[in-house]
Amino acid sequence: MGHEMDRMLRLCAALQLPEVSESTSYGAPSLKVRGKNFASVRGKEEMVLHCPLEQKELLMEMAPDIYWQTDHFKGWPGLLVRLEVIGDEELSLRLEDAWRFRAPKRLADAYAAAKH
Repeated sequence: MGHEMDRMLRLCAALQLPEVSESTSYGAPSLKVRGKNFASVRGKEEMVLHCPLEQKELLMEMAPDIYWQTDHFKGWPGLLVRLEVIGDEELSLRLEDAWRFRAPKRLADAYAAAKH
């Protein structure tokens, strides 16, 4: 279970996402920004990623081999991701989006400004 989390932490570090902390969500290892969960590992092969609903639909349409949901997640701004299928580059984009979606606005704006 550890290496999925290591991978996510490594990608967050490479992105230089501020204030990311390791935590747990419903007993699963998760990543939080200022106490708000934005990604968590669910079993060996998948993770749950927070994302806006409109983006979620788009991702599932674009790459159904990577992104999916169970009935439990319908109508909820979260997405299941198959970790063995998704590449680091794509996962980095999703983690950054999830972080931005959950981070306080001022923190997200400061991060966006620093990137340019």
